[in-house]
Order: sequence, then structure tokens, then C-alpha cells
Amino acid sequence: MKIGTLDLGRHPLLLAPMEDVTDLSFRRHCKKYGADLMYTEFVAADALVRNIDKTLRKMTIDAAERPVGIQIYGHEIEPMVEAAKIAREANPELIDINYGCPVKKIAHRGAGAGMLRDIPKMIKMTEAIVKAVDIPVTAKTRLGWDESSKQIVEVAERLQDTGIAALTIHGRTRAQMYTGEADWTLIGEVRNNPRMTIPIIGNGDVFSPQRAKENLERYGVDALMIGRPSIGRPWIFREIKHYLQTGELLPPPTIEEQVAMVKQQLCDSVDWLDERRGILHMRRHLAVTFKGLPNFRPYKIKLLQTESLPDLLTILDQVKHEFAGLHSSFDGE
Repeated sequence: MKIGTLDLGRHPLLLAPMEDVTDLSFRRHCKKYGADLMYTEFVAADALVRNIDKTLRKMTIDAAERPVGIQIYGHEIEPMVEAAKIAREANPELIDINYGCPVKKIAHRGAGAGMLRDIPKMIKMTEAIVKAVDIPVTAKTRLGWDESSKQIVEVAERLQDTGIAALTIHGRTRAQMYTGEADWTLIGEVRNNPRMTIPIIGNGDVFSPQRAKENLERYGVDALMIGRPSIGRPWIFREIKHYLQTGELLPPPTIEEQVAMVKQQLCDSVDWLDERRGILHMRRHLAVTFKGLPNFRPYKIKLLQTESLPDLLTILDQVKHEFAGLHSSFDGE
């Protein structure tokens, strides 16, 4: 699959942009386990234009994690165009436009999935951004605003006509948020529409190697984007790739391997941010990494309440000793 001149190979796996998740430390680990294309946390156009330090920092790219896309969001065309130009200066491989975030404070201002209520503005914004930068522009969106407005087949055609290089579709409406099961039927319709020539990337509920294979074969998408199933489980990329190549399931990582991975990611997170913020960023991963271990709740509480890096590392060593030889059973979102 190619996005512009960027060749990602056959059926690449993409790490979805996620706020407070896909920071540099987490992206490094997903790359280590086989993700083919990284995305930064989504970046607010208004904050970029105002030169907010925290927002600019989100665009830091490590050479070892490339290729990387920077995703931007906003509800006004002029600031989005300016943000795309600023993001271009960080030298990513592509710029992605967020038309899919369902969070109320974003969508109800008309940004993210809120743009699905104003398709003409979405098209005008996309055209302006494509013209403003000299690298590929892609977009990520949903099936529609709600059940009565699933216009994605038409919207995909119109977005393609603006000159975007690829389109990612999440198989839910904005009204669904992240509830229910992702519906890939319309994603498949977009992919199999003879008018569509750009890559179509499917997203939503890719939580196992078996589901990944099924979605690729049944709906014909060019690539898969994985978001929430990678939280606390960056090795999902390795598992999926191995299954697609061999038809065999890899055994889950041992507790010793998981503890080593978590400790490294934790230290990277603290190095990247600081002790307090690095630990806070890791808590959503710590909450699910060891899911399924028997009688794990007392350790989980400690992991989620501890505020000292040395203390956390000690608790992780205790987990390794207590549960040696066992496997966690994370098997879904």
C-alpha cells in the first residue's frame, strides 16, 4: 500500500492517533513490535497557531519511529491551514486531518466528528489543506454523525476528489462514541466502490489476529488501524503480523516479558515527560496490561495509586515474582 510515494508494504498496520496515549514513548514500543506507521496524539490547530509549548512538543519525532503522521483538528479553515503548515515544519511523512474524534468538547464545536454535520465545509477545509502543504494529506473519519446520516460512501468520494492520499474510516457513528460493535459493512462498500482509487484503511475493534485477518479478507481494506486494543498491549502488532504471515497464533508474552516491557515503557515515559506526568500517562496501560491474572486486584490498585518511579518498579518486580510462569488473558477492548 502506498500513501503518496510512501510504500508501507502489503496490509500494513497503523497505530491510531490517541490523545494522552500515542506520545513518543508509546510509539517507540509499538514500532518495536511491528507497527508500520505511527501517528502522534491529535494536535489542536488553535494551540499550534498560538505556539503553545505543550502542543508543539506533541509533534516531536524520533528518527527510529518513522514513518510518522501528525494529526491535526479544528473547526475553522484558516487556522487548520496554518496548523498544517506548522506541522509540516516538524518534517512528518504526512499530515492527517481528524474528522473522527467523537468527544463532546471537540465534536460539538464542529471539529473532529463534528465536521460530519457540515460536509461542504469539510470538503472546503480538506481542499485548502491539501493545497497548503507539499506532503501527502490523509483524513480519518466515521460512518456519519448518527444512524440517520451514514453518508460515508459519498463523503469518501468527495474527500478523494480533494486530493487526499488515503482515508481511514472508523466503523461507528459519532453518536455511538465507542459503544456497540464497529460496523465494517460500509467500510467495505467504500473500499469496493469502483470510483475509489486511494487506499482505504479500516479501524474499529481490531482486537485480535483473527479479527484482523477476517476484516482484511471480508472487506478488502488496504490496511488496518489499531487504537484502543494496543493500549497496554503494544505487542498486538507482532501477533497480527505473525498470524497473517503464518496462520499461527503466537503464545502471549510471559509475565516476565510483560513486566520488562512495562518497566521500559514506564522509564521512557518518565524520561520524556517527568516523573509525575510520565506515571500518569502510563496508568491507562497499567490498568489493562496484566488483565486476567488471578487475584491481581491488590497489585492493580497499587500500580494505579503509586506516584514514585522506584516504588512502581519494585511493585512490578513483585508482580514478576508472584505470577511467574502465568499469562495474562487480554483478549479484547
